[in-house]
Amino acid sequence: MKRMKLKRFAITALIVFLFVAIQTTVMPVISIGSIQPNLLIIITASFGFMRGSKEGMFVGLLAGLTMDVLYGDIIGFFGLMYLVVGFLNGLFEDIYLDEDIKLPILLIGGSSFVHGLVVYFIHFVFRGEFNFFHYLNQIIMPELIYTVIVAIPVYPIIFWINRKLETEEKRRTSRFV
Repeated sequence: MKRMKLKRFAITALIVFLFVAIQTTVMPVISIGSIQPNLLIIITASFGFMRGSKEGMFVGLLAGLTMDVLYGDIIGFFGLMYLVVGFLNGLFEDIYLDEDIKLPILLIGGSSFVHGLVVYFIHFVFRGEFNFFHYLNQIIMPELIYTVIVAIPVYPIIFWINRKLETEEKRRTSRFV
């Protein structure tokens, strides 16, 4: 059992670091008008509603702290933000259905929107820049749309990996019963 938890932990951490690498290398290249999809929102939200708040918080904290170390002005800002995203999406674990992609896409879009609002308030309002509707129309909404469009093919991959791990965990636990 501990071996499976260690394997899940290692695979989850590998996925997070892979997505951080793609976010920081590939996404700037495919940005449209300096807007790029947020892969870290996609994986944090996905792990949250598929596996629950604890795993969503772990993925969010790991992804956020990695981004803080790479790009953050304040260590812990993105870690805390993505941790909260993982927790809030984990609250939907009970109503999450494997076959339905509408709820995951809605939650990823909502998470992207909240992420954009928090970034706006922390980075701009506290510096005295109050042009909210400009930021909403030029940054938050385009990033939300781009993130949702990218989530449509990326989410099934995350789902498939999670399903494989769950199947293997069930197979291993059934041997001991």
